[in-house]
Parts: sequence; structure tokens; C-alpha cells
Amino acid sequence: MISARLAELGITLPSANPPIANYVPFIQTGNILVISGQLCLDGGLLRPEHTGKLGESVSEKDGYGASRLCAINLLAQAQNATQDLTRIVRCLRLGGFVNCLPSFLSLPAVMNGASDLMVAILGDNGRHARTTVGVAQLPLNAAIEIEAMFEVA
Repeated sequence: MISARLAELGITLPSANPPIANYVPFIQTGNILVISGQLCLDGGLLRPEHTGKLGESVSEKDGYGASRLCAINLLAQAQNATQDLTRIVRCLRLGGFVNCLPSFLSLPAVMNGASDLMVAILGDNGRHARTTVGVAQLPLNAAIEIEAMFEVA
């Protein structure tokens, strides 16, 4: 089902991005798969429109797109971890970090880029708990970073 939905949406999962510091990209314990924060990398690179701060050099629309890219990269890591996306039962949680000015108030709308994609791919099993926070900076000056927790079979 997940592969079919990705195809319907015209999404090809990229290769999983390697960690950029001293951590592992995922950990599974029991039926819980935790994916480390994924940046809005496209082909291993940040697009100019996804670099910098929301409310300054990155628009809300581009932030939404960056959040969607993070979700695609989360699914690529899940594919790397499980070797079979059909093992994903549901998305339990997304945690979003938005590189933004203190005055930027549209954090939830930006994070919806990832949330909307999870629901589009997993249906009701894509509905999840969520935290979204604004931060002063992110690695590589990325606009967005998102971590995830999935239930797997």
C-alpha cells in the first residue's frame, strides 16, 4: 500500500541520508522504530529556498515544501531500517524543528507539510502525535528538521 501511494503521488524515495555527526540514523526496539531528525535535503543537498530562517529568507510556502521533503527523507530512512515499507503499521509521532525568527508564528502550518504527507501515504494510520518548535539554528542552516516514531510489524 505505501509503495502504491508513493507511486500515485509521484514520489520516488531517495537513498537514506547518512548521519552528519556521531549518531545512528534509526533505532528499533520491539515494534517501535525511531528515526533521527532528517533535514530537508534533496539529493543530498539543501535547495536555496530551504536554507535559512522562516520569517526571513524562507517563505511559509517553501517551509511547507521543506517539511514535506523531511517526511520523504524519514520514509527513506524507514525503508533503510525495515527493508520493506509494508512493515510500517502507523506513524506514531513527528517532532519538528523550524529554523525561524522569534516573530514567526506559522510553525503549525509549516509542519503540516510533513503531517499532510504522512496522512496522504498512510491514511488514518498516518495521523500522529506531534510537536513543533521554533529554534535559533539547525545543521547546515536548514529551514526544517523532523524526527519520527513509527510502529512496525
